[in-house]
Amino acid sequence: MSNLTRLTAGDAELTIDPEHGCRIGSLRIGGTELLLQGARHGCFVMAPWAGRTENGRFRNGGEVHQLPVSEHSAPHALHGTVRDVPWKTAHVTDRTAAFVTELADPWPYAGRVTQTFELTEDSLTLQLGVETAADSFPAQVGWHPWFPKKLGGQEVELGFHPAWQEERGENHLPTGRRIDPLPRPWDDCFGMPDGVDVTLTWPGQLELRVTSRAEWVVIYDEPADAVCVEPQTGPPNGLNTQPRLVTPIDPLEAATTWHWRSL
Repeated sequence: MSNLTRLTAGDAELTIDPEHGCRIGSLRIGGTELLLQGARHGCFVMAPWAGRTENGRFRNGGEVHQLPVSEHSAPHALHGTVRDVPWKTAHVTDRTAAFVTELADPWPYAGRVTQTFELTEDSLTLQLGVETAADSFPAQVGWHPWFPKKLGGQEVELGFHPAWQEERGENHLPTGRRIDPLPRPWDDCFGMPDGVDVTLTWPGQLELRVTSRAEWVVIYDEPADAVCVEPQTGPPNGLNTQPRLVTPIDPLEAATTWHWRSL
């Protein structure tokens, strides 16, 4: 039985599962569940990379490293290494919590990932950090929430204004070309250089605004029952195309806030 952590603020209830990737298992607002339920759903952390890494390989200086290929996205490596491992609890209050996990094999560098939560009556703020006390390495982080496509029988409407869409090649990775956004459905990455800002509206039910200072967002709405809005610090395959080096004096940090209101 998992040792779940529960935060409450007003009629908002958040459930976190530290033993299974520090995944958010549930977010209930006034009794309405805002996340798809199940072992692979909820909302999980993507670190130390987000999305797909091409053929599971990345370079750090002169060294080339091979990561395990995911059965769900072969021949690529998918979504990092921390989404299924146990995390340690650093602190918990009624409305806040913090957790940490160490980077380990198959990631080739020592380091740690932290995640903090702050719940209010109308918002949830998540923060991620990747740090190292030893060798520097490229890294990337993001969140992968699974929101229901329908609430109260109403299908979600998406509102956002990206500057571009990363053209997706036959290998499901960005080609490097930036194009005008194509029509839905999407499993695509969009650039928002002023920060991620996406609104999900279930008419007559609820509005949820996802914001972040991160400049990329992947939107995945191909499933019949779900839509994923994933703020990321780089595009898919970013370890190779947009490497952000984590050093002992310069950790990688990111945050996202979900703000909701009833309609």
